[in-house]
Amino acid sequence: MSVLLVSDFGNAMARAHAAVVNASEGVRQAAVAAAANQAAARTAEITHYRTCLASALANNCSSDTFRSALRSMNAGGV
Repeated sequence: MSVLLVSDFGNAMARAHAAVVNASEGVRQAAVAAAANQAAARTAEITHYRTCLASALANNCSSDTFRSALRSMNAGGV
């Protein structure tokens, strides 16, 4: 049986967050490429940053970048 150290748990959370961000970025890129108009592309961007923000909060990672991105698009940031 393996023992999970506190530092390993933190690293696992960071890896989980990175995996979510990478997957969300792939979806964002596909959605923006397929967007029929600017509103659809903006919606894809907002969805991506909200997904990243939720993951950062859930995995105890820094969320400032995602909050700033949402604020810059006038989409909140909370």
